[in-house]
Amino acid sequence: MSTVDLPSQLAEIREDFLALEQPDRLMLLLEFSNDLPELPERYRDHPDLFERVVECQSPVFIFVEIDSDRAVHLYATAPAESPTTRGFASILAQGLDGLSVEAVLAVPDDYPQSIGLTQAVSPLRLRGMTAMLGRTKRQLRERVAALG
Repeated sequence: MSTVDLPSQLAEIREDFLALEQPDRLMLLLEFSNDLPELPERYRDHPDLFERVVECQSPVFIFVEIDSDRAVHLYATAPAESPTTRGFASILAQGLDGLSVEAVLAVPDDYPQSIGLTQAVSPLRLRGMTAMLGRTKRQLRERVAALG
């Protein structure tokens, strides 16, 4: 994957992970888990808007929003008892936040494999993060199509 094509937020997250040794990468993932952004109040009572990412072992739900400036916002919920999954959701929520639709759709599908966790977490968990990114892009395409 080329870092040239990667939005700066995601490139910085990747660089932070790759600068660390394997055990410290897991600690950074746990930090991301603790920093999963809270849902905006307008969505807290609307679980029907969120899509379950069934590829994840833990119950993860996501919702993509395009604001009036055409900036993307990804909202996610994941249980506190699932720190790996929460960490992945947080990486995407923070790394994609505020990007243009085009920038999010251009994020390489293999981004989850590029952050240096392939030896630290199971392939199943990495597939879950890849699925989160894939569903985010699909929801984005659907929303763009609905906007015309």
